[in-house]
Amino acid sequence: MCEGPDNRKERRERDMEEKTWKVMGGSGALNIAVGVTVLVIGIVSGVLLIVSGAKLLARRSKILF
Repeated sequence: MCEGPDNRKERRERDMEEKTWKVMGGSGALNIAVGVTVLVIGIVSGVLLIVSGAKLLARRSKILF
């Protein structure tokens, strides 16, 4: 049987809504993954800077000019 114009329009609207929800879900997951990655990199960088600074301060008396 043939669908009327109203049914086709409703189906297209539903398809677009489903695509929108899928894109939003993928985008949200990507944002969480990037956020966690940036957080981990930031923490690791901070720790490395603190450790290297502490080593420099501890060995400052051994530096001769």
